[in-house]
Amino acid sequence: MSLFIEDITLSHFRSHRAVRLELDGRPVAIWGANGAGKTNILEAVSLLSPGRGLRRAAMDDIARKPESLGWKVRAELQSLHQTHDIETWSENGASRTVKIDGKSAAQIALGRIARVVWLIPAMDRLWIEAPEGRRRFLDRMVMSFEPRHADAVLTYEKAMRERNRLLKDMVRDAHWYAALEAQMAASGASIMQNRLMVLERLKDAQDGAQTAFPVASLTLKASDQFGLPDTEADLLAAFKDNRPRDLSAGRTLIGPHRADLAAVYAAKNVSADQCSTGEQKALLISLILANGRALAQDFGAAPIFLLDEVAAHLDAGRRAALYDEICALGAQAFMTGTGPELFAELGSRAAAFEVFEEAGVSSVKDVL
Repeated sequence: MSLFIEDITLSHFRSHRAVRLELDGRPVAIWGANGAGKTNILEAVSLLSPGRGLRRAAMDDIARKPESLGWKVRAELQSLHQTHDIETWSENGASRTVKIDGKSAAQIALGRIARVVWLIPAMDRLWIEAPEGRRRFLDRMVMSFEPRHADAVLTYEKAMRERNRLLKDMVRDAHWYAALEAQMAASGASIMQNRLMVLERLKDAQDGAQTAFPVASLTLKASDQFGLPDTEADLLAAFKDNRPRDLSAGRTLIGPHRADLAAVYAAKNVSADQCSTGEQKALLISLILANGRALAQDFGAAPIFLLDEVAAHLDAGRRAALYDEICALGAQAFMTGTGPELFAELGSRAAAFEVFEEAGVSSVKDVL
């Protein structure tokens, strides 16, 4: 079984006034000069999954300027032998609307029919940036397995914001905290269990693979000295016991929002943040591929990969290895680069498009 986009149309989406790509399930190589609009195509594809897309952009920022008419993405998706028509759009900066097969749907419904994972240049600093970026990276992988994880995260964060407001106002009456902490404990336990499940799935996917990319040993740890409880009972007790310290700080100091993802280059036993830039990139690619292998088993088809400028820092051997793994998975991967030479190792295994800009408008040409 397979998962791929057969047809996608972008309307007034960033630099693209109107673009349509007709595809056949093969990987997709997209090249062009910097700023031509390549990444905008990948961003449009990312919005076929729940969330704010690979740039986490505000809806109004996506709309093409100066028209500011709003934007729309429509796609025909082949998913596990079923065809789905997906539309998503936003007008006047409002929250985006989703329709699946002509019927209004919640964003989470996208995760039931399509799995999309991505690697973008902004992630290259993942191992040396603040823990928030690594949590977001991990939670994105979790959502590829369990779309409802997004609801647990939203419930937890909403309750925590209310608790933090009480803490800043120096409210000491325990009754004000009880219901909020119960919500945080229940949703927080779900978050932690989902994260730990995915780390185990990634471990299995890496251990059982023949790959040219290094294995990353992953662990979840606390980003500070307060520990990382992972059950509902332990979280509830931690929130209660930590109230005096939280009151002093004016915020919640313990819980899933303080988790950090640690990675070790297994073959060298070196922490990822101490690895070279090339090794850090290779570890990221390894995790994205492991994510794809595990999803192929769980979902029944490999996810759609979005790999922005992925070949830029890979030598020819590593590029060939990456392309071979993507093709072996049977995955549709959208990959961008500045020139066709970066995709030479793919040959006829990929559809190819050139993106160019004229008078501020991006256009796409099918390269035969």
